[in-house]
Amino acid sequence: MRDSCSADAEGPLTPLQRVRVHFARADLQRSRVTDLAELDEAHLILLVERLRGRLDDVLAVLDEMTSAQETP
Repeated sequence: MRDSCSADAEGPLTPLQRVRVHFARADLQRSRVTDLAELDEAHLILLVERLRGRLDDVLAVLDEMTSAQETP
């Protein structure tokens, strides 16, 4: 029997957590290939807000993983 810290072939993340991390990586990759100098102010603000939301979501995944490891 495996404990909650054990990782299967896909890692310790649940399917939902994997999707959340995937979306964060995809948004980060899109922002890396975007020429930020060509974006107007409104689009820059939207980009920063999107990335801020994704960062918050990934940090929430980390919190979920940490709390799952701490509970017996």
